[in-house]
Amino acid sequence: MQRTAERAAEYAPRRRGGGGCRIFAIANQKGGVGKTTTAINLGTTLAAVGRRVLVVDFDPQGNASTGLGIDRSRGASTYELLHGEVGLAAASVMSRNVPNLSVIPSTVELAGADADLMDEQDGRHRLKKALRDPNGVGPRDYDYILIDCPPSLNILTVNALTAADGVIVPLQCEFFALEGLSQLVRTIDRIRRGLNEYIGIQGVILTMYDKKHRSCEEVAMEARDFLGDLVFRTIVPRNVKIAEAPSHGKPVTLYDPESPGSAAYIELVNEFLEREHEFV
Repeated sequence: MQRTAERAAEYAPRRRGGGGCRIFAIANQKGGVGKTTTAINLGTTLAAVGRRVLVVDFDPQGNASTGLGIDRSRGASTYELLHGEVGLAAASVMSRNVPNLSVIPSTVELAGADADLMDEQDGRHRLKKALRDPNGVGPRDYDYILIDCPPSLNILTVNALTAADGVIVPLQCEFFALEGLSQLVRTIDRIRRGLNEYIGIQGVILTMYDKKHRSCEEVAMEARDFLGDLVFRTIVPRNVKIAEAPSHGKPVTLYDPESPGSAAYIELVNEFLEREHEFV
């Protein structure tokens, strides 16, 4: 237990000075773990309790955009933001369904960013420059910026980790999940040493939990043994309403507010804000 507590303390984020807007990358190099679902529903529920939230769709698939009912062809996107062609104000669009929530949509052009940025001197800092500009919109007009990362540890994810205060890790309750978590922890170590000394794991969210499967409980226990209190108490169950909601352009908290999935994300936000308060 002592080693687990020491490991949790080691991997926790380090607080920046100055307060203001907090930026979190939602990341896991494995696809299909609930990453985009978490970005959508965490952002929506934070907005519902009065926080000003910006969701940055940083995945070329653009699922966070469509899952929030945003037209991806409306104009500026994360691609133009990353290349300095537009600022946050021009790139963001207000959600029609959720007050206090804005989105910067993604388009397929973002898939070419790896090639665009690989040889650029500031290629790993482009998103940080856009989000942390002291004269820009983000630090002044949002309480939280959530970056929905692609399901890989490419230069887009490196940009997100370089810009962020912390990482929120959705962890699917399945056999190989902890291997991916260990790889992400090693990546965060490298980012901390070379690009962002403040980065750490804000929390691990256990997703797609099915109490009928013993393996789910085993994964949950192993995750808590590995990272202790960095794993959120709240567990997101496997729930059909969570899966259906994106096709309607809504978060599950709006699509079916009474569903177990919706209840889990509301509980998660309460726990997230408790953790934020303790971190001040």
